[in-house]
Amino acid sequence: MYISTKDQTSLYVKDWGQGQPVILIHGWPLSADSWDPVAVDLVNAGFRVIAYDRRGFGRSDQPWDGYNYDTFADDLAAVMKKTGAQDAALVGFSMGGGEVARYMSRHQGKHVVKAALISSVVPFMLKTPNNPEGVDGAVFEDMKKGIGAERPKFFADFFKDFYGVTMLSRPVSQAYLDWSTSVAMQASLKATLECVDAFGKTDFRDDLPYFKVPTLIIHGNKDVTVPITTSAYQAYQGIAGSKMLEYDGEPHGVFATQKDRLVSDLLEFLKSA
Repeated sequence: MYISTKDQTSLYVKDWGQGQPVILIHGWPLSADSWDPVAVDLVNAGFRVIAYDRRGFGRSDQPWDGYNYDTFADDLAAVMKKTGAQDAALVGFSMGGGEVARYMSRHQGKHVVKAALISSVVPFMLKTPNNPEGVDGAVFEDMKKGIGAERPKFFADFFKDFYGVTMLSRPVSQAYLDWSTSVAMQASLKATLECVDAFGKTDFRDDLPYFKVPTLIIHGNKDVTVPITTSAYQAYQGIAGSKMLEYDGEPHGVFATQKDRLVSDLLEFLKSA
């Protein structure tokens, strides 16, 4: 189905199952489809799963503007309002963790009872004098140059690191890499480029105190896409009472490389008191 945001952008939304709502927010540059195997398992375990394509990606509208986290958080609020989701758990993967963080501050965590950050960019990826563990800004500029020069080639290379594919390790098949590239190519070029700045340069450190619900953090310690030192370690320190699970040897895309483990950990967290 489709819902409209406050600026009349149409977002594609999946609403599966019955029970406590779990809202799955996808990463860059994918769509809600990346969550499908996890979503099916959560529905079969008795949860209602809501997943949507971020503006500019997948089947959602591709407006020229709005690729910033205040707007993304407002889009999430619109999805929750239009679906009637209450007592919900928010689960954000990678870039999607930013929506969770900004929603918690900008919308005071309304109707949210739990939150999970999976391979998330929260709290701050960019290297600055007060964030020395961050990623050099030149990395993000090089990403945008590569996307602009030849987007299919860029993503073909990008997803190898994303899923930890090397000459000696193939956690996912070539078919899965090809599918990921095809999904990325559905997005608008404008959204794809602007979101590099959004997830790479947005500082969520001031959002962390607004996490006033049980929060689970999951991150692979071999993630070269979003290094664990500038993300999960700092989020764990900054979110009071949070729980962190470090996946040893795992890359960024744990929803594919460790799907069963991720589902098990999510279900334990979602079912906990």
